[in-house]
Amino acid sequence: MDSSHVTAAIQSVRDHYEERGIFMKQFGFGRKPALVVIDMAYGWTDPAYATGSTRLDEAVAGIKQLLPRCRRKQVPIVYTTSPFRQEDEEPMHSRDSSQADGSSYLPWDERACEIDERLKPEPGDFVIYKENASAFFGTHLAAHLVDNRVDTVIVTGCSTSACVRATATDARAYRFRAIVPRQCVQDRAPAAHEWNLFDLDAKFADVVDVDEVAEYLEQLS
Repeated sequence: MDSSHVTAAIQSVRDHYEERGIFMKQFGFGRKPALVVIDMAYGWTDPAYATGSTRLDEAVAGIKQLLPRCRRKQVPIVYTTSPFRQEDEEPMHSRDSSQADGSSYLPWDERACEIDERLKPEPGDFVIYKENASAFFGTHLAAHLVDNRVDTVIVTGCSTSACVRATATDARAYRFRAIVPRQCVQDRAPAAHEWNLFDLDAKFADVVDVDEVAEYLEQLS
């Protein structure tokens, strides 16, 4: 589906919602935010891996706008990635290529689960190794946020249609205000990216410009 068809489909649904006065509510920012960086590990940011179809440069650039502001304001920062197990180390999607083992991609290895150097965690940041799409499911994230008196979760990372969406919807389920900065999330499929941003904004989160989030962070006491 090309961009014009996606835009038309989104507009059609938006008109449907507005006509009936449903969804499309804004939740707004709260008083105490946390920044959650979803799965920005090499397995997703390095195209040498089958799961890393792009470098996610746009999302990296957007997140880098927020990280120093969060650190200055002592906003809790949470990273997620997948746990690595030795039995997971195997080639993915093997086919003819120049790789030594004959696969077209690097084998899934320990590096695949390491956070990209461009967004490297610092001491004091909370790193979660999750088994599922949502950063909340089966983890200590909710307890960590409650312990830090957080009421607003700024969700960034990849991918928009999977782990970002699952985390944002679960944030809402836990009664946190979910904020998704548009420039800080990315997906392998542009159509899936745009549709999920629209649907999240309609029902579960506020999808906003990264500059709006940066301004909100700067105004924190």
